[in-house]
Amino acid sequence: MTTGPAPGRAADRVRTVFFGSGAFAMPSLDALAGDPRVELVGIVTAPDRPAGRGKTMLPTPVTLRARTMWLPLLQPFRVGEPEVVDEIAALKPDLGVLADYGQIIPGRLLELPRLGILNLHPSLLPRHRGATPIPAAIAAGDPRVGVTIIRMDEGLDTGPIVATTEWEVNWRETTPQLEAFAAREAATLLGRTLDGWVAGGIRLEPQPADGVTITKRLRRDDARLDPSRPAVELERHVRAYLPWPGSMLETPAGRLVVHKASVAPSEPGDEPGTIVAQGDGLALTTGDGRLVLDEVQLAGRRPLGGPEFLRGQRELLGTQAGRPGAVAAGR
Repeated sequence: MTTGPAPGRAADRVRTVFFGSGAFAMPSLDALAGDPRVELVGIVTAPDRPAGRGKTMLPTPVTLRARTMWLPLLQPFRVGEPEVVDEIAALKPDLGVLADYGQIIPGRLLELPRLGILNLHPSLLPRHRGATPIPAAIAAGDPRVGVTIIRMDEGLDTGPIVATTEWEVNWRETTPQLEAFAAREAATLLGRTLDGWVAGGIRLEPQPADGVTITKRLRRDDARLDPSRPAVELERHVRAYLPWPGSMLETPAGRLVVHKASVAPSEPGDEPGTIVAQGDGLALTTGDGRLVLDEVQLAGRRPLGGPEFLRGQRELLGTQAGRPGAVAAGR
């Protein structure tokens, strides 16, 4: 084991640079801004990005908040460029805090703050390193999830563990819900950890070699539901990939987006990939069980509950779903 940074003067406010972009970062940014132990000297976030058909330039959530703080705001395309590192060095930070930033931090920048850079990662490391830990945990059916603070090194979420907090899932969380809860827990954990870290009283724990998993950035094709998989896995898929890339099926009526789903047992004669009646609604038969389609939406239409959707689309019963050009079963 290694130890944290050397003790500093307790009365000093810690000059801190914050790195963050997405919604997960917001509670921690707000906590640091209101913490009397901290002097927030700069914020680094992603550049504004074009979005929508009109390619309107949209700022990150952190950018919007930072503009109300009257602090130096950096939005580099590449944080490792020498001139960007020099700008951050000019802020003379004692500490860096990173949450949901979206870029790799280069070695020279990691070495700038005497207290290092703390990364608030929403998983129980070393499980779910990488870009999408929250969707990965839901999709995998992890019974416990959490937040880990690590001292960053040059690897992908490989730094030694500073602190962790964890809790049981309720098997109903969507990615936005779990992200919001984890964000608040991360801010709380950071507040509890700060004194010990600055004073050098925290012993770092290397991440275990066993149990490492790596997550990937999600793509549009990840939205496709595979009826050959068990219904319990597809239900987790629906919760994990909300709001993007979402979950969808190709049907004879067009692309069907699944916003909410639940699981029911298989019935005699079920073959994976068929749209069937389920009570007064509808379901998809799968490799094991039925995926009940509780809220769905055809392209260009509004979301509908399963029973309401079925009243206008009864011709879908008995058809095959899950691939382009689907046709009625048995035809």
